[in-house]
Amino acid sequence: MGKASRIFQVFVKPTGALCNLDCHYCYYLKKNRLYPDTESFRMPEIILEEYIVQHIEASGEPVIRFSWHGGEPTLLGLDYFRKIVALQQKLLPGNREIFNGIQTNGTLLDEEWCRFLAAEKFYVGLSLDGPRELHDRFRRSRAGKPSFAQTIRGYNRLQHHGVKIDILCVVNNYNVQYPEEIYRFFKQIGVQYVSFLPLVESEPERATGVSQRTVPSKAFGDFLCSIYDEWVNQDIGKIKIQIFEEAARTAFGLDHSLCIFRKTCGDIPVVEHNGDFYSCDHFVDVDHHLGNIIEIPLGELLESPAQRAFGQAKLDRLPCYCQQCDVRDICNGGCPKNRFIKTPDGELGLNYLCQGYKRFFTHCKPFVDEVAAQWRRENPKTQIRNPKRSDSY
Repeated sequence: MGKASRIFQVFVKPTGALCNLDCHYCYYLKKNRLYPDTESFRMPEIILEEYIVQHIEASGEPVIRFSWHGGEPTLLGLDYFRKIVALQQKLLPGNREIFNGIQTNGTLLDEEWCRFLAAEKFYVGLSLDGPRELHDRFRRSRAGKPSFAQTIRGYNRLQHHGVKIDILCVVNNYNVQYPEEIYRFFKQIGVQYVSFLPLVESEPERATGVSQRTVPSKAFGDFLCSIYDEWVNQDIGKIKIQIFEEAARTAFGLDHSLCIFRKTCGDIPVVEHNGDFYSCDHFVDVDHHLGNIIEIPLGELLESPAQRAFGQAKLDRLPCYCQQCDVRDICNGGCPKNRFIKTPDGELGLNYLCQGYKRFFTHCKPFVDEVAAQWRRENPKTQIRNPKRSDSY
């Protein structure tokens, strides 16, 4: 079957796009339309086991990482995840180690779930968009009811059991106005790691080219700068913020760990509930369906010419405007899904978030460069290691 030639991370969708919430901006809920005749989106155990076998065989690192996504994966029930862990332990070679991550809205996490996640050392990505009013604006149940109370209850239970939590905060046109309130709320509840994910919904029929919920690019940059200024003065070493870490990596001569800022991408594909393989979580569509792991092994799909071309296109299609940018090494054009506006000279393919990214990266770069230079002066003979870290938790 063969190992992949690069480190990869698969977003596995064992319950497809099914979710108990109906968040207004969720891009994945509609993916069930790809399977109009499907009655159950529960990944069958025969496919689950085959996937785990292939993932282990394709991984070349001592540590093998699994990432369980949705939809909402906890809808499968705790026994399903006990089965996952049992299969992993049965199939794991003696000299390797497995880590699991799960992305969840947290609303279904009871004490039994949290004991299990703690005992099995799961990393948990928890979706939380800030304090109650900001979170509940778009994160609603299918009946239109707010979800904050259930999510924060799940967070508190995870924290009580010592589970490692990465807060994923979607930044939209509303909560972008409250950077200090959001950041201080996260500090208040003891968050140690947070990722700010800008909401970008392309709507070409609108004059702006994006949905009303989409975060304005400049406002996103201002949002990050406001939080960065408080963090750099008060919280370095206390709270980790993903995009701040990414900005620092280039100054230390490290490659990006986050796919959207790498020169090329394509190493974080999706495996759907039936074993279908797609190039990326944001490109789960007919054009980017490359096969099924039951017919083509995962390792071959990862190394396929189509998947390689998908990842290389990020670099090959980088506009000239970006190639000459002062912060290109930090940004590298951002995620291809957001490259739908024109550069000042009329070239198509500029990232919608360009103005915001440039605002923030320019703002933080002098301090980051100064810290890196000081570190090198104090550690002239020490080589900086480039640790590999998962992008989802």
